[in-house]
Amino acid sequence: QVQLVESGGGLVQPGGSLRLSCAASGIMLGINRMGWYRQAPGNQRELVAGITTYGITNYADSVKGRFTISRDNAKNTVYLQMNSLKPEDTAAYYCHMEVDWRNYWGQGTQVTVSS
Repeated sequence: QVQLVESGGGLVQPGGSLRLSCAASGIMLGINRMGWYRQAPGNQRELVAGITTYGITNYADSVKGRFTISRDNAKNTVYLQMNSLKPEDTAAYYCHMEVDWRNYWGQGTQVTVSS
């Protein structure tokens, strides 16, 4: 059974930075796409950033230039560096991985941007 464990959320002031991590564990052949999604209360879950096996990235327009997604294939880990955080970035953040052509989700980590 594959499990994704996230870390790095918390409370930060506007303009601050946070780094989220998500590590996969279990028996697996390979991880294809990795990504981060977020969901604020009353809103649908939305894609924040994604990264392919070959390192090709895509971002939501609202985070371009502020967030950076990266992956460490040796550690089965995906990261999200979030800079210049805004109150509207407040949400539960979920990592997603396509492992052996199956979709897996992390448990979610709360990011709150507030003064």
